[in-house]
Amino acid sequence: MAGFIRFMNGPVGRTLRVGLGLVLIVWGLVGIQAPWGYLVAALGLVPLSLGLSGRCILELFVSHSL
Repeated sequence: MAGFIRFMNGPVGRTLRVGLGLVLIVWGLVGIQAPWGYLVAALGLVPLSLGLSGRCILELFVSHSL
């Protein structure tokens, strides 16, 4: 698990999360009717913000520090 978290905190993992967040936001606002589209767009903020900040949400569930 620690290796996966290190990968996700690296440049490739961060880029993937930012890209996923942007795709979810655009898809939610353009491709899905309200109110579900707004929900998908709001969920897209999670990977986007975590990718920009360089943190992985799985770090919350790992008991040891990396």
